[in-house]
Amino acid sequence: MEVLHELCAGLDVHKKTVVACVRLACEGKVTTEVRTFTTSTKGLLTLSDWLSENGCTHVAMEATGVYWKPVWHVLSDGEFELLLANAAHVKNVPGRKTDVKDAAWLAELLAHGLIRASFVPDGQTQELRTLLRTRKQLVRERSRHTQRIHKTLEDANVKIDAELSDMLGKSGRAMLDAMVAGETDPARLAALAHRSVKSSQDQLREALNGRVTQHHRFLLQIHLGQIDGLDAAIDRIDQQVEANLAPFRIAVDLVTTAPGVDRLSAQGILAEIGLDMSRFPSDAHLLSWAGWCPRNDESAGKRRSRRLRKGAPWLKTILIQCAWAARRKKNSYLQAQFLRLSSRRGPQKAICAVAASLLKAIYHMLKNATPYQDLGADHFRRRSKTTQTQLLVNRLKNLGYAVDIKPLPTPSELVS
Repeated sequence: MEVLHELCAGLDVHKKTVVACVRLACEGKVTTEVRTFTTSTKGLLTLSDWLSENGCTHVAMEATGVYWKPVWHVLSDGEFELLLANAAHVKNVPGRKTDVKDAAWLAELLAHGLIRASFVPDGQTQELRTLLRTRKQLVRERSRHTQRIHKTLEDANVKIDAELSDMLGKSGRAMLDAMVAGETDPARLAALAHRSVKSSQDQLREALNGRVTQHHRFLLQIHLGQIDGLDAAIDRIDQQVEANLAPFRIAVDLVTTAPGVDRLSAQGILAEIGLDMSRFPSDAHLLSWAGWCPRNDESAGKRRSRRLRKGAPWLKTILIQCAWAARRKKNSYLQAQFLRLSSRRGPQKAICAVAASLLKAIYHMLKNATPYQDLGADHFRRRSKTTQTQLLVNRLKNLGYAVDIKPLPTPSELVS
């Protein structure tokens, strides 16, 4: 096979050590040298110097958890072209796996250009991505504590969540704090409800008439304290995100013009895909990277599975939420697409198609720096006018009518 990179190296990264294999091809003769380095800063700087001394131009490593990140950060300061490989794409032959052979295998694949580089965002995008992913984890943890409060109240036979839309809203939180303080009178607890609560005082008193013990108060105090701490942490993350949002502010404003995408969702999408769309040759490449296209699973001429590929789970959850919101926008292309597909494929597959269309639109919005332009709810009818005409004619024929189609005169013909 043709050798594309004569001086390259493969790294097998672990938590404590990095096994590096340098591959040198000169006049048809290939020589390799393998060394092991520690993953401390001193060891990684020694690795960088050793690669420079051998004249390496390209370095490949596997994406193994988070252990590749410090290696990447140190080597990115050198004059190397770094490639991060998906471990599933560069698997060696089973039964031949050692650290040395893994490093040599990566160097061999890299020399012949057989490694497809994974997308590694720049430093600012990585920081924004880390902040927003941490925020989502904190929001999920807050939801878990809310569910534990619900479980505790059910054990105490308090049905406050049946009367209040938000159990931790202004009224619900006041009632819970009073319970923790020792209040047991349903009438006094019901009187803490805000005047905007739709349930009557009788309904609230009935819902709050339970058996709250000291054990329940202790658990409620623990969970409410955790929720307060999580709310404070989420607020701090929001402030940090806003402070670091300057390079992304214009792009966030662009993405929010798409239906169903709010400011927080736009920040999350940009943190996952970045600002530079030139790294994706087309919108299809972005959809493939995000896992929004069917997998290729065919054998003996038969297609076995058409499920979506795994990939970009953080981006997928954001896009699905935006797609559910976008389908509610009346007289829009995305709503028409959802209704068109859900009738024959089901709502789950239809919402995945809407999410894919949304991501495709965002790709072109970022690439061309243009706001969202809706194609309209009648896009599919305009695109397939002949098909729609024949479909309607066949329906009338099935009802027993003879149909004779004549086109309407154009405005210019009417004037003449």
